[in-house]
Parts: sequence; C-alpha cells; structure tokens
Amino acid sequence: MGAGTAQVFHFGDFTLDQSRYRLQRGERILRLERQPMELLFLLVERRGELVTREEVADRLWGTTVFVDIDQSINTAVRKVRMVLRDDSDKPRFIETVVGKGYRFAAPVAVNGEATVSATAGLPALPQPAQAGQSAAIEAAPVQRMHGRHPVLMLLAGVGAVLAIFAAVWVAIHVRNTGSSTHPGIKSLVVLPLKNLSGDPAQEYLADGMTEEIIGRLSAIHDLRVISRTSAMQFKDSRLSVPEIAKALNVDALVEGSVIRDGDRVRVHAQLIRAATDEHFWSEEYDRDLRDVLALQSDVAQSIAEKVEVTVTRQERARLVAAAHPVSPEVYESYLKGLFVKTYNKAGFEERIAYFGQAIRKDPKFAPAYVGLSNAYNDLGDSFVGGPADKVRPEAIRAARKALELDPQLAEAHVRLAEIYQYRWQWTDAESEYKLAIELNPNDAGAHFGLANWLVCQGRLDEALARSRSARELDPLGISGVQTGWILFHSRRYDEAIREFRSVLGVQPEHAYARWALGSALIGNGQPKEAIPELEKTASIMHRSPGSLELLATAYAHAGRRTEALSLIDELKQRRKRAYIPAEVFINPYLALSDYGEAFIWFERAYQEHSDVLQYLKVHPFFDPVRGDPRFTDLVRRVGLD
Repeated sequence: MGAGTAQVFHFGDFTLDQSRYRLQRGERILRLERQPMELLFLLVERRGELVTREEVADRLWGTTVFVDIDQSINTAVRKVRMVLRDDSDKPRFIETVVGKGYRFAAPVAVNGEATVSATAGLPALPQPAQAGQSAAIEAAPVQRMHGRHPVLMLLAGVGAVLAIFAAVWVAIHVRNTGSSTHPGIKSLVVLPLKNLSGDPAQEYLADGMTEEIIGRLSAIHDLRVISRTSAMQFKDSRLSVPEIAKALNVDALVEGSVIRDGDRVRVHAQLIRAATDEHFWSEEYDRDLRDVLALQSDVAQSIAEKVEVTVTRQERARLVAAAHPVSPEVYESYLKGLFVKTYNKAGFEERIAYFGQAIRKDPKFAPAYVGLSNAYNDLGDSFVGGPADKVRPEAIRAARKALELDPQLAEAHVRLAEIYQYRWQWTDAESEYKLAIELNPNDAGAHFGLANWLVCQGRLDEALARSRSARELDPLGISGVQTGWILFHSRRYDEAIREFRSVLGVQPEHAYARWALGSALIGNGQPKEAIPELEKTASIMHRSPGSLELLATAYAHAGRRTEALSLIDELKQRRKRAYIPAEVFINPYLALSDYGEAFIWFERAYQEHSDVLQYLKVHPFFDPVRGDPRFTDLVRRVGLD
C-alpha cells in the first residue's frame, strides 16, 4: 500500500486501524495474516462498492507473483470471514457477488464519524511499520485530528488518558486481588477445526487435529471437556457461540483452523468466553508435519494455562506425552484409518489396512495400534459378523502393544477392558475401565464402558447413574443410545423408547439406535410397531446378521412365524458359506418358544464367546428360560452367578 492518511474504521464491534495495521474486537486484538488483512483493508476502503476478483488479486499479489489466484482469494476471504464470524449465506459484512467479486456491506464509521456506505477515491493504505517508520506512523493520529474543534480534541485526549488509566488500574487490581469479573472456566468444547487448505481431501487432517486436542485436554481432572462425538455435531454450524455453549452447558469454546501446505501445517486456535462471546486468547502455530504431535501438545498446554485450571504434575506429563516426531506418511495413514465412515465389513477392513500401513512405516507409533485394536474389535461385532475367535486375539494383541509403547493411553485401556469383558474376565475388565477413567476422566467411552459392565453385573441403578454423569461429556453423541440401552435392561421400556426416538430425531440414519428402538418396542409388547423400524435397520445395515436376528425376533413375537423361520433359514444358509455368529439364532428361537433349539445355539454361542452372553443376567428376552437349569449353569460358566 502506498503512503496516505491513516484511518481508523469502525464496523459492528470491530475496529480496523491502518496506522497500527491491526484488527480488534472490543479490546481484543485479533490475528490475521497479511493477505487477508490487505483484503479486509481493500473491502473496507471501497465499502459499498463491488470489488472485482481481479482488483483483489492486483492488491494482494500484484502482477509479478505466480500463485493459484482463485484458490488463494477464496482462502483469504474464508479467513476474513472466520475472524469476523461472518456467515457466507447470511453475511453481515462481506457479500459475494457471484462471478464478479465482493462487497463490504456493513455501515462503517471512519475516525469516529459515520460515513455513507460507499466512498470513492480513498487514499492507499500504509504498509505495516518497518524500522525507521515509527515517527511517521506516530504522527498519523495528529493528521487525523486536523481541522476538528480544539475543545473536542482536548476532550478526546483527556478521555483517552482516563481510559488508559482505568484499564491499567483494573489490570493491577485483578492481578493483586487474584479476582476477575468473569467466573472461572471449568468446562469447554473444542469445536471442529476448519480445513482452510483449499483441498477437501485434507478434511481428515482438521478432524484428526480436533480429536487429538480434545484427547489431550480430557486428561485434566478439573476441566470438563465435551467429547469428540458431540463436538463434531457442530461442524459447519451456523449457531452462535452462546447458542452452542447453552446446548453443551460449557463455559468456553475453542475454535480455529488448520492449513496444510506440503509438509508444513499451520494451526490457528482461539478461546472464546461463552457468556460474553469474548475472544480472550488467540495463537498461531506453524510446524513441520513431523512435529504435529508436539504442536497438539503445545495447543493443549496453552489452553490449559489460559483457562487457569489446576493441572497436576502427572496431568502435565500426559499433556506432553508422545510428542515425538512422526512422519507425514505415518500420520496420514493413521488419520485416514480414523475417519473411514463406512460401518460394515468392508469399512472395517479398510481401517485395518490404513492402520497396518502406519504401523509398518513406524512400529513405535502407539495410537495406530489403538486404532487397529478398535477396528478388529468392531469387525467381530455381531452386526458385522467377523469371526470372534480370529479377530479378538488380533484386537487384544494390538491393544497390549499400544500400552507397551505408551502405558498412559486411556483409550487402549478401554479397548482392553471391553475385550476382557467379552472374554468374561470381569475383574480385569473393571480394573481397566477404572484405570482408563483415572488417566482420562473426560473419556465418555470409558464411563459408558463401565456403565455397561455394571449392567452385566445386574447393578442397573449404578449403571444408570454412571451413564447420566457421562452424558454431560457427550450430550449429543452416543449418550442417548447408551442410556436407552440401560433403561431397556431395567424394563423401563417407555423411557428407553423416548431415548432412542430422541436420537433418531437428530440422526435418522443411526442404525444402532433404530435397532435398539426395535428391541425396546418388542420388550414393551409392541412387536408390530417394531417391524417397520427393524426392516429399515436391515436395509441400512445391508442385511447384517444382527439386523436380521432382531427382525426375525419381531416377526415371531408378532405371530408372523413363517417370515421368522424364513429369516432363520437365510442366516443358516449364509452360515454354510461364511461366518455367521451363533448368537443370532438364540432370540428368534426363544421368541418362537422353541427352547430346545435356543439352548443348542446358547451352547454354540458359549463356545464362540459371543457378545450377547455378557447380558445373561439381565437381558429381557431371556426371561422365559431363567428357571431352566441349563440357563442357570450357563450363567455360572460365564462367571455371572
């Protein structure tokens, strides 16, 4: 920008100061890189006018720099909108004129005086201060006062001095008394970081960074951190900060962005006080992608310091743990494995392949082993139908390897606990859940895992209390399904149905919630109402074994015996060609009152260590045979007598 009279622009609650090359919101200085800042100056100068993309390119890069102009302009506009908290669909400040350019539409006051919406011929803006320029820049405010009434000048000067004095006094007072006008921050949510790389394929990097920062902050006992599953519900949300804070009941929000450029990654993060929408901390981190773990650690430590939460020595050690370099190729494979979206056999096998790639490239990268263990464990789920005797040993091997490399990985302890539970090693499972919660008190999965362990023991009231406490960490994620599942086993069917319907109201394609709703409707004596829900479940799950099992059960309870037997026969024919869990035949035969056949499959399920046998003590569908000596013996052998 060329020389000219520096000006101060005011719009909304923002101040854009040319002489200081600075953007503020109230008293808070907002960070903005050079090109986005230049773009903002240009738009505000030409407020009300159409600024073409060619004019933007000329102002930001001139004619001698070779860049991808379209992508670079789009990135600059996104950054300006993000810092102004502007919505491209309902803009307050920057309007897009499709195919043409942009227009700054908000009213602007210049040097404290209102102006018309468009002003032509404004002088060029000055460059940021360089060495030797301080005298000229310091003189700029005097030039702006030229021609104004001397008394107004004096009053303005006195007002400024008084304001500075008051600010200094408040700062000293707060520091000396240790008090603040703001209550302490005891809870926060890390909103999904925005991918500003200009490449949609890098979305997994932004999501992965969000998850890792949440994971590190979750280790702090004195801070309630909302889980990733609930936080991700606000990806690209148009809700305001106070609205999000109210929905999640948090004191503060973390938001920001991720930009990847080759093997460099830049993260911008800021803390916002929920009650006032005040940005009270902002920082930018620029690292080699090899140092991404250290970067995540730095962000988490900075946030912990700024919210002034108590962090113990052990917690601080966990914040900086595993901050060793990791190659970009390893980290990419790991993140791609995390964010495979498909919940079926092919999807789990894809995840296993990605985590396997990461481990082959770096056998000491512990998180990849956790991901591998999760994928193998999910593959052995009855909904998917992977052979438990083959996949569970792989799952437990991977979890143990992760803990060998990093004993502080709470998620690995959760995975180990779940596998122990499947193997009916009840004491070991309980110990692992409790250790996971000690390491990461904000891990909703660990709390829900322990709640499920309590269900299996028949301690349903304790399970429900644990589940409802954990719900504070994951109010919009899996919590409704988990709470409903406990209510189902407590025979509180109406409440369970409400929970499952509530989840489906937000996530209509949530297959497991719909499957669980079918279970509750059957338990409540409403199998006819369950059938359409379960037919849709079978479609969503591509007729997986678990989905057909419950549909057959509903048919049987509704008196549609022929259809129930047809599904049983389909599962038996498939079992001749591929693995189908024995457990999927138990409930249909119980519903048909064919108890002899049901016990044949109970025994085969016992040999396979099937998931469903965890619930022998409490599952409502098993009530018809609870007095049978064969059932009593089975409960004893599973360790639940």
